[in-house]
Amino acid sequence: MADVITKRADDYAQWYIDVVRAAKLADYSPVRGCMIIRPNGYALWENMQAVLDRMFKETGHENAYFPVFIPQSFLSREAQHVEGFAKECAVVTHSRLTANEDGDGLMPDPASKLEENLIVRPTSETIIWHTYANWIQSWRDLPILLNQWANVVRWEMRTRLFLRTMEFLWQEGHTAHATKEEAIAETKQMLEVYATFAQEYMAVPVIRGVKTESERFAGAVDTYCIEALMQDGKALQAGTSHFLGQNFAKAFDCTFQNENNELEYVWATSWGVSTRLIGALIMTHSDDQGLVLPPRLAPRQVVIVPIYRKDGERTAVLEAAERIERELTDAGMTVRLDAREAYRPGWKFNEYEVQGVPVRLAIGPRDVANGTVELARRDTREKAIVPQEGLARRVQETLEAIQQTLFDRARAFRDAHTTPVDTYDDFKAVLEETGGFVLAHWDGTAETEARIKEETKATIRCIPLPGEIEGTEEEGVDMLTGKPSRGRVVFARAY
Repeated sequence: MADVITKRADDYAQWYIDVVRAAKLADYSPVRGCMIIRPNGYALWENMQAVLDRMFKETGHENAYFPVFIPQSFLSREAQHVEGFAKECAVVTHSRLTANEDGDGLMPDPASKLEENLIVRPTSETIIWHTYANWIQSWRDLPILLNQWANVVRWEMRTRLFLRTMEFLWQEGHTAHATKEEAIAETKQMLEVYATFAQEYMAVPVIRGVKTESERFAGAVDTYCIEALMQDGKALQAGTSHFLGQNFAKAFDCTFQNENNELEYVWATSWGVSTRLIGALIMTHSDDQGLVLPPRLAPRQVVIVPIYRKDGERTAVLEAAERIERELTDAGMTVRLDAREAYRPGWKFNEYEVQGVPVRLAIGPRDVANGTVELARRDTREKAIVPQEGLARRVQETLEAIQQTLFDRARAFRDAHTTPVDTYDDFKAVLEETGGFVLAHWDGTAETEARIKEETKATIRCIPLPGEIEGTEEEGVDMLTGKPSRGRVVFARAY
């Protein structure tokens, strides 16, 4: 299995696809640009969902569900929103099929043409704010704090498994508030939820910041984001939280009577992360042998492989392996005992290495006699013979060590590939030689931002939040125009 994985140094893009397929995370669909999420990949997404769902509910949010179909007229109500999504929409025009006149195949039945086209949701702000306008009359109805787990469709031309597909899974939060201050606080709170999840569960270090006007979400007043750095030196947007102001409330006439009996428009936020996080996790931690998973999200944290050659050894080895499985499971770990007879132990070792299982335990007749087991770490590939006594505690400590090691390693890589520059020549040289995050002064104009993007393919990933990156708040001059700059921003080439 590892033999089919291209080395990162040879072709990073192919390496990524090879890891996804060898680890059985996803596969291609017969529909161009879509993907099939396999059980290994979906189990990983379920673990991500479980953690995030708990974090959302701890911050007062509830789950709901809105239709996948959105009337076309809804999308046109918010000008920036329709401009941002119009080119990515899948449109439903008919409600049924009929046989072609020549009897060969099917065609949309002309008699079933819809009175109004329906859009397969690219995001749900429009249909949700149409609904909120019916639900909200008074300040007593606020806030509304909803999240939905759903799929969306965006008609992408260039796709890559998990990173960019026409249909993907995500969550989208949509909240309504009585005041601007409350909505901004919500936006920032959810950014912190995403940053905590990325760093404490995914073991992916992130930079918190605000998008420039040209990069913000269509229809937002401000877009806050977390940006991560992949092993090839490219950035990946790992989550966004949008302060929508009153834009959607005005578009859908969503007003409320405040405590002074005055009529006001409602203040709004939206925020979301998607299965793109699986791509971020793969590209941050994995290696030339396959997938590497942080233990806090791994569907299987431990695999136990029994080893025996003779029938007489089988019973004792399996009994010991089963006892260890029970002990680790009782301690709260997710464990698989792989007693399949059709595969040799070496084949199993390779399979679980490619699939990124954090800890592998192997036990044979000698281990049974000595009261030991072989423990192998996926992150460092180190092996050690350890006593069975106290094994649950040792394995749990190893899992926590792996989690921390992955984060520390990713943070060290990011820090080593974060470079402040003062000249445009140095900027271009860093992008070509090492990539990564480049901290440079910017004059704040869309014209300069667009020129840099056109000439270098690097975009402003974010304007770092105060205190996020040391030295970025110092004033200076733009590296390209020489005009005054309020501080350094984060540039990178990105996915």
